[in-house]
Amino acid sequence: MTEQTSTEKTTVEQVLVVPTLLFHEIGYFQGFRSDIEPYMKTLLDPMHTSYRPRDVMEEDPSYKQLIPYCILLHEGNIFNYRRGTAQGESRLHSKRSIGVGGHICTLDKDGDNHAYLEGMQREIDEEVMITGGHQDECVGMLNDDNSAVGKVHLGIVHLFKLDQAKVSPKEASMLEAGFSSPEELLAERGQFETWSQICLDALFSR
Repeated sequence: MTEQTSTEKTTVEQVLVVPTLLFHEIGYFQGFRSDIEPYMKTLLDPMHTSYRPRDVMEEDPSYKQLIPYCILLHEGNIFNYRRGTAQGESRLHSKRSIGVGGHICTLDKDGDNHAYLEGMQREIDEEVMITGGHQDECVGMLNDDNSAVGKVHLGIVHLFKLDQAKVSPKEASMLEAGFSSPEELLAERGQFETWSQICLDALFSR
């Protein structure tokens, strides 16, 4: 076994955050918001963002961690999976999800919104392999202050419309992965994490 250095032991992931007060100033909401322009313009401005230790931010509701939440679609069907216990956020273990993505961190390029876009792509590439092309559209914002996880995160929702229904999980903790119709998922809504429930209701409920 290789001995860890003190630096390796103390290295903490630095994630992209914005002050929660700034989010309130732009326009507080609970749930889903499709009017994204004022939020994206301000929240991704480097004047307002900073990188802070993830472990501290997970317990500090005075900041919101910005999370790209990407929904993969093919011919109306939605990619979904169950979160295993190996995934980082223990509060979401065993919950089903329609979202792929995660934190933007200092691994990603800084300046303008490139860090956000590169971080989104990095997270997707780490979690799944997508075969074929796709079109990406940013369609909304997610906020859920009714849960401990939601109080410290702010979601940015993207729809990825895939040319092929070929998505392979790269993480062992993505279980029972596949495509299902919106009707199937809405019928099983209670099994999903809150952000997925909000997106199912806002984007796929007729």
